Amino acid sequence: MQDIAQRPKHWVFWQFIPVVGWFITPGIFIEFSKVFCRFSFLDHLCASIFAPFYFPWLANNKDARFIGPEGVKKHQKPGWREWVDAAVFAVVAATLIRVFIFEAYVIPSSSMEKTLLINDYLFVSKFSYGPRIPNTPLSVPFVHNYLPGSTMKSYTTLIELPYIRWFASPVKRNDCVVFNFPEGDTVINKDGYQSALPYYMFERALGRDRVLSDPEYQPLAVHPVDKTDNYIKRCIGVAGDSLKIVDGIVYINNQPGFISPTSSTFYFFKTRNNVAVDVDFLREAKIRLNMESDNPDFSIVNGEYKINLTLPELDILKKLPVVDPNSIIKESFPASYVEGTTFPFDTLNYRWNRDNFGPLWVPKKGATVTLSPQNIALYRRAIQVYEKNTLVENPNGTYVINGIPTNKYTFKMDYYWMMGDNRHKSQDSRYWGFVPEDHVVGKAAMIWFSYENGPRWKRFFKIIH
Repeated sequence: MQDIAQRPKHWVFWQFIPVVGWFITPGIFIEFSKVFCRFSFLDHLCASIFAPFYFPWLANNKDARFIGPEGVKKHQKPGWREWVDAAVFAVVAATLIRVFIFEAYVIPSSSMEKTLLINDYLFVSKFSYGPRIPNTPLSVPFVHNYLPGSTMKSYTTLIELPYIRWFASPVKRNDCVVFNFPEGDTVINKDGYQSALPYYMFERALGRDRVLSDPEYQPLAVHPVDKTDNYIKRCIGVAGDSLKIVDGIVYINNQPGFISPTSSTFYFFKTRNNVAVDVDFLREAKIRLNMESDNPDFSIVNGEYKINLTLPELDILKKLPVVDPNSIIKESFPASYVEGTTFPFDTLNYRWNRDNFGPLWVPKKGATVTLSPQNIALYRRAIQVYEKNTLVENPNGTYVINGIPTNKYTFKMDYYWMMGDNRHKSQDSRYWGFVPEDHVVGKAAMIWFSYENGPRWKRFFKIIH
């Protein structure tokens, strides 16, 4: 198969032909039905959506009569039909644009603050990595997974398609990526839970039987890949990378990783002569603070100030006359501390925490790994859930995959490691592992609108880096 990078540029143009066809073909079918004196809304709906069934039915209908183009010109549609037809076309066109070209997205949480702010409205480019065909094409337009204001699903799984992506292009390291939440295939379908408090988190903490039998964690909802909640993070590691975190610093292939100037983390500091400082004072110094979340950007802990800062804001803090610069230390778990909630949730073999993590290898399509009791926790979910294999783990440390005894596995997809720029306020790959390529939605391209007690004009039409 010819490599994508070697394909001529005009190859991309030809991929638009089927998309254009989806816009044009329903109109052709509707016009064809008109010349046989079919003008009702139901006829036109069936002609455009169920053409393989509608036209054989029409051919066998004794009442159908050919009136030709001149007969069509004499027919006058009622006013309501003009509006309905225009609305249907607009919905179809907008749905195709949303699915294949770009999608609007709003930042709901502070995991990417201060790169992106809560209530930033984004355009997500579907073309950056290639448009993904929906796994569940039968869905209410413009609605993701639930009908507004309810816990009812907005789609049906009567028709499910395999993973298909046109002219796929891999995610690049350091891109801001929108993707489907990897642990969102099963969620607790109640307010306050969903992906914010994932089902698998409770299953690991309490055990599967306890969660399934406790009414507090019911009902459950199961979602296909394209209907799990959308997340946005920065791609820290791409397929094939070796990754580790040492004292909060990410290393990729043993080299310090890219740090966005808007990436933030928590620091502790003291003031000279115990002078009091407050949020207003720090905001006047041009330090942006989000005080609305459960974990605010500024607080007092054990007599010290705790503050969430980017590197440029850290420089501002150091220069404030009331601040003792020698007292500033970064909040970081020591390497000896074991955080049981971090991936891969195996504290026997992986004594990691959010600030001291790895090393681990990010799976790459076509690469083969030798499985062992020491590393199976890293790759179990990729093998079983993302790539849909049966995996039996024998007590003697051997494995059976799809009925075949083996200690080797070759990955079918590329995987990525995603982390929020707000490193200590981010639910990211450190807590649920790799992101498969079939979960990737698109690249966050531009902020088109932003709001906080009024429009944030300076953020309008800002390109995302």
